Amino acid sequence: MRTTNHRLRGAAATTALLTGLAVLAGCGESASDGPATDLEKGDPDAKVTLTWWTGQDDSAQVYIDKLVDKFEDEHPNVTIDATPGSATTDDLLGQLSASFAGGTYPDISYAYGSWASELANSGRTLDLTDSLADDADVHWDEFSEAAQATASPNGKTIGFPAVVDNLAVVYNKQLFADAGLDEPSPDWTWEDFRADAKALTGDGVYGTNLSVSGGEDTTWRLWPLLWQNGGEILNEDETATAFDSPEGEAALETLRAMAVDDESVYLDQTDEKYGPLFRENRIGMMVTGPWEIYDTVQAGIDYGVVQLPGTDGDHTTVSGPDLWVLYDHQDADRAYWSYELISWLTQNDQDAEFNMALGNLPLRSSAVDTPAFEKFRADYPGAEVFVANQENATIPRPTVAGYVGLSTAVGRGVAEVLQGATSVPDALSEAADKADNALKDAAS
Repeated sequence: MRTTNHRLRGAAATTALLTGLAVLAGCGESASDGPATDLEKGDPDAKVTLTWWTGQDDSAQVYIDKLVDKFEDEHPNVTIDATPGSATTDDLLGQLSASFAGGTYPDISYAYGSWASELANSGRTLDLTDSLADDADVHWDEFSEAAQATASPNGKTIGFPAVVDNLAVVYNKQLFADAGLDEPSPDWTWEDFRADAKALTGDGVYGTNLSVSGGEDTTWRLWPLLWQNGGEILNEDETATAFDSPEGEAALETLRAMAVDDESVYLDQTDEKYGPLFRENRIGMMVTGPWEIYDTVQAGIDYGVVQLPGTDGDHTTVSGPDLWVLYDHQDADRAYWSYELISWLTQNDQDAEFNMALGNLPLRSSAVDTPAFEKFRADYPGAEVFVANQENATIPRPTVAGYVGLSTAVGRGVAEVLQGATSVPDALSEAADKADNALKDAAS
């Protein structure tokens, strides 16, 4: 989910999203007057050129380029033009929106999972549902349930998982030792987490971090506590919010108490500062994802990884799958080869040369039985905890149209609470009103 060192960085995600969504709303129902393209009618021998917007920075694009060369060598009839597609990953949605309007959109693009519904509703995406159901070689069930659900908004599969992650806690072993604390155990609670954060705080050190950017980085840190307390984001038919509840108040109060009462939390306005501070021994515990492991290893920090604290033994976390989305150009040959490329890319051998090489989690459950995974574990200690933590990612974030507006409303409310600007009940009530309006607008 996060804009990592390997995806293109950007500081204006919310603005980019809202700009992009405004354009997407006017894209219409279909890519052209014709029916949806049938992938099965593609010619395996046809000469095609595919445009692929990868959303990666220069260091990760090198790995993509190597894989492109490999695929083209194996399939000389296919030419792939792979570029980042925009200045930052956050800007990619706006770039896609503009390309939809001008008819210049790519065959494949990277996309944050939170964009899935809006992209599906643009009328520009391929429908892979039937092809995947008929293609046993893809082994679709090896992707996590959260990743499958994110790729299939409203039951229509628009792409493949590109990056999978989840939230856990990365902690500084030396700072725990200096504070006379035992290292966290997997069965720890939020009370333990709060106590450790208080004990770690002082002399320029913060116990932990939270986001106050007001974007999805802020919002998705609330969801695990909401779920662990028995709450829900939406009602049963996903037409209205449900987070303004006693369970929601208990979840947000936990974070408020740490940030405001204990002052044990580094409040990151940009979502970019907490990682470097952790590597400077100034944050004891990062609530974060596997994207921080690579830089932490490079910095030589003695660290450990543990699953999120739990409530009554429930350690539910949140997963943020991102996607490779495939687009419909009313060309069966381009559709066929787009599918073949991304199906190939997401198999274990290629995933080892991209995601695992960059310190990202492997996409598939079967990867844990491969030699590449053993090397991954050796290169990135603790990453296997994030892999195992996928078992705690049992609830997917909603993929309904309007989630982006919902996330913005919640993120801003949470940020105000953590900075002491408003109360928990007022923040949740206001966020629910705004989020309900976003859901209604998206459904109309």
